[in-house]
Amino acid sequence: MTRRQKRFGAGRGAGRAALTLLTALGALAGAALVGAAPAGAAQGDVRIAPGVRYQEFDIAAQKGPAHAHVLTVDLRNPHVRLDLLHPGAVAARSTVSRLATAQGAVAGVNGDFFNISETQHPGVEATGASVGPAIAGGRALKAAVPDGQRFGPALPPGTGTEDVIGVGVDRRARMDDLSLVGSVRTPQGRLPLRGLNQYALPVGSVGAFTAAWGSASRVRATCGTDTDRAAPCSTDTYEVTVRRGRVVSTADVPGSGPIAPDTTVLVGREAGAQQLRKFFAGERSEMGVPPAGGWGRVKVRHRLVAAASRVPYEFALGGYPVLDDGRPLPGLDDRTSAVRTAVGIADGGRRLLLFALDGAREYRSGLTIAEVASVMRELGSVDAFSLDGGGSSTLVARAPEASEISVRNHPSDGRERPVPNGIGVFSTP
Repeated sequence: MTRRQKRFGAGRGAGRAALTLLTALGALAGAALVGAAPAGAAQGDVRIAPGVRYQEFDIAAQKGPAHAHVLTVDLRNPHVRLDLLHPGAVAARSTVSRLATAQGAVAGVNGDFFNISETQHPGVEATGASVGPAIAGGRALKAAVPDGQRFGPALPPGTGTEDVIGVGVDRRARMDDLSLVGSVRTPQGRLPLRGLNQYALPVGSVGAFTAAWGSASRVRATCGTDTDRAAPCSTDTYEVTVRRGRVVSTADVPGSGPIAPDTTVLVGREAGAQQLRKFFAGERSEMGVPPAGGWGRVKVRHRLVAAASRVPYEFALGGYPVLDDGRPLPGLDDRTSAVRTAVGIADGGRRLLLFALDGAREYRSGLTIAEVASVMRELGSVDAFSLDGGGSSTLVARAPEASEISVRNHPSDGRERPVPNGIGVFSTP
């Protein structure tokens, strides 16, 4: 039994969706699926770049027909690699096509769920930041918010916001958990760090915000609780700005604006705020001005630690598992159908399937999560991971030998929705 099976429990069958594959040159009713390419469907299989292929087909689903778009990425090909698509800041959004074009990708799909609205907190703006951990180019950008602060559908039992899918420096894809380990060391003592560029911090904690966060307000990080996203914002907060190891200012309310590359902003709420205040706002400090002689050196350290893999990740992003070691996770929703995006892992992590449903009106009923797990297994996936869906579901690819990226599915909003991140497919000549 694998580590993830021990965590999630033995899977149970979700019921295989009946698949009818339609290529551009004809219908292939009742075709069996073999690996990533349905038997007899080679005419609908288009080479995008070395190691990257694209196909589309219909699915006879529970609530009506669905139409799928699939990218198959062969990581055994030395000319192809995957990395995170992102707009340059955690708290920012852009369309998948713009992200892919800006970063030079040949294809891609949308990524993690994100902080899309803040109707429960008047006066607080949504940050647009993603829910789970994110790694780009081997660099940790952010950690996961508490489970209760998550946006998106209900999670399957045994899963959480720290779940990721990614590719290691060994060029193998895998599912994993990434947790934050960090600390704030000061002459007055040591504090645990429980947040990194997150739109929500655990109650009573201290979190760090770096230049990777962007310029969005940090107030949202002190709203809600670990179990209730809609709970009021905390009234006990404190912020400390550290530049080159020295405290340069303090404030009672989290601020906004860009953070310099040599600067870390510490935000505390409740007990975390009280600890920061105790260390940095003694009787000798007024209006955030350091006392004579300063507060002394401050060291902020943080890293994302993988639960399963000892191989460093080149890229990773959040979502949630739906298929583990060939088995659907227990408790997958088999009633709610929607437009979905998913990623499948095959061939020992050497092959990935990037899957997005079409949001055109005639296909908008989509698939249940249980059906997604079944379809990904039929396509040859051993493990599969659900990403954000609905209006976010987008798959882009350039035409063979072309330079421009185009959207291959029809986003259900009628246009591309800006998203915080995605999976980019990159090819070298």
